[in-house]
Amino acid sequence: MVTYALKRIVSIFPILFGVSFLVFLIVYLIPGDPAAKILGQAATAENIRSLRESLGLDKPFIVQYGIWLGNVLVGDLGTSIAMRIPVADVLFPKLENTLILTAGSLFICLIGGVLIGLLAGLRQYSWFDRISMFITQFGANIPVFWLAIVLMWIFSLNLGWLPSSGMYDLRNDGSLMSLVEHLVLPSIATASVSLAVIARLTRSSIIEVMHADYTKTFRAYGMPEWKIVSKHAFRNILSPLLNMTGLQVGYLLGGALFVEVVFSWPGIGSQLYTSIVAQDIPMVQAGVLFVAISFVLVNLITDLVVAALNPRLRN
Repeated sequence: MVTYALKRIVSIFPILFGVSFLVFLIVYLIPGDPAAKILGQAATAENIRSLRESLGLDKPFIVQYGIWLGNVLVGDLGTSIAMRIPVADVLFPKLENTLILTAGSLFICLIGGVLIGLLAGLRQYSWFDRISMFITQFGANIPVFWLAIVLMWIFSLNLGWLPSSGMYDLRNDGSLMSLVEHLVLPSIATASVSLAVIARLTRSSIIEVMHADYTKTFRAYGMPEWKIVSKHAFRNILSPLLNMTGLQVGYLLGGALFVEVVFSWPGIGSQLYTSIVAQDIPMVQAGVLFVAISFVLVNLITDLVVAALNPRLRN
């Protein structure tokens, strides 16, 4: 296991290098001149040229990338062009907020998806199976930002049950209950697609396991159905479930970025939207890099956990 873990860890470095290059290239290709954007319409050509030189924007692409990558490797993410403060001071608290939203979504996705999938799979072709699979099929095709707007319209603007924006109610000093209330709707919107995927995977996996020969053998020996499910069947569907969960965490991170904008959640998504509008290049580069690295690390952790549970996969 140690050898497999070391190989897997080493293998992510070329991926991270490729990710950093793509992130820098995509941001570099965004149309518009950041220097002109910062100085405004009254700026002269001389002022724009001077600012471009001071920001290093006049250098060739590969030189800019080399300087940026070298700074990132020593922990220097640059200075925000719009706010004139270090990018790290802005992004790290935002990353924490995005991870809170992702964790809330993952909780809903796993609990809801596994429970629905198990009940549907164990009652194949029942009314619950048909209705739940229809709803999950519908949920898997709904755009996240559209669902976020609908949830806000129903539960916040019309019913008034839950807050429509922000992360805390400033009147009660940021209590845990306030955080949970603000977290519910964004988490449901973010988790909708992943919950559907997990539910359908769990259903198909449990159906396959419950029709396997060894399960029939357990039944023939008189083992209770609940014991077959809890002790043997669930263990066998755990590996594909973990693999899919790792992939869905990346999707949840991506979905959270859109939902943050709709619900004014103070995370990296909201910050990226503001930074893209302001053409704050260092902030955009660092924000996208954070999300990409998070995705790579989550998949690494998932692979290690799955390999630990199933030694055959190490080969």
